[in-house]
Amino acid sequence: MKKIIFKNFLRETTEFFILSSSAVTLIVWVIQAVNYLEFVTEDGHSFKIYFLYTIYSLPKIFSKLLPFMFFFSIFFTLIKYEEQNQTLIFWTNGIKKITFINVIITYSFLFLILNFLFSLYIVPMSQDKARSFIRASNIDYLPLLVKPKKFIDTVERLTIYTNKKYENTLENIIIKDSFSISKSKIIYARKGYFSESNDNNFLILKEGKILNINEGKTNSFDFNETKINLSKYTSKTTKTPKIQEVKTISLYDCLFLNKGRPVKDQNNFNFICRDTLDLKNKISQELFSRIFKPFYIPLLALIGSLLLIKSKNSTNFSKYKFKIFTIGVITISISEISTKFYSANIFESFFIFMAPFVLFFLMYSSLTKKSKLKLNDI
Repeated sequence: MKKIIFKNFLRETTEFFILSSSAVTLIVWVIQAVNYLEFVTEDGHSFKIYFLYTIYSLPKIFSKLLPFMFFFSIFFTLIKYEEQNQTLIFWTNGIKKITFINVIITYSFLFLILNFLFSLYIVPMSQDKARSFIRASNIDYLPLLVKPKKFIDTVERLTIYTNKKYENTLENIIIKDSFSISKSKIIYARKGYFSESNDNNFLILKEGKILNINEGKTNSFDFNETKINLSKYTSKTTKTPKIQEVKTISLYDCLFLNKGRPVKDQNNFNFICRDTLDLKNKISQELFSRIFKPFYIPLLALIGSLLLIKSKNSTNFSKYKFKIFTIGVITISISEISTKFYSANIFESFFIFMAPFVLFFLMYSSLTKKSKLKLNDI
């Protein structure tokens, strides 16, 4: 009988978690996808790159929402059971509250493992994969971004200005190509148009002049027609991997084993491990977020279990529900905020990563007393 009761509770909680987390994740994903439109409207990437990048952001969104949705699923299911008098049936059939609480805590370890899987492996991998689309992307939509009487600097090193634009033709064009601080090229053309050949974008310029500037020295020459291969330029979108996109094992090696020796990330792409306090603190915060934040999940399960202490017939039960929900939200907020205070100094950060364990122990001890149960009932 007990196994059937616990099995039904866990099944209903899991079903609610899957449905609610999927719905909320999709809502957040749609809102975030709107913000990512700047990849097309400002950076000139294609809609294919935009779509792939947004798709690979789904694991990160789900991972961020997982602790709250797990807590909310426990909270919602226990409230439903209490409102339907199912918990009263449990107690009258000899099920001890502390036994039920222990089942919920054990259940939370499945989500703890799931959170570990996402934070340690899936999220960094998906984020790096999303960034790889940006790295390999050309500025396919640059022709659409060029507007008359506006300086367009979407492309790295390249600034384009045109006085008039109609269809695919430009008039009175000024282009600055900055190779370095002391070396650049300025092109003026009376007319020009965009052309595509062999999957490369070109800007064909006619009747103009090229001015080369090199360490203060200049030379110029006229041309009847010249062609600029736009595919060799890249957008200003950040292409170097962020710390959130680097493998967990690479961050660990950088923090504890590298000792200042420059190494690149798993894709050999510009993430350099340097022996600086600022970088080490950032890596420490990222590792703390991936490794220690999931340990708040059993604590959240325990907070949700506090609903079993009182019945709906108790005085101020509505306020009690609100109090439990508030405590859960505050705990999730603490888990997020505490990351910012973590540093490379393990001794200074000891109390931060011990917080979920200490809070769990204190709350479990308090819960045992409030339920008026002896330890041998566990």
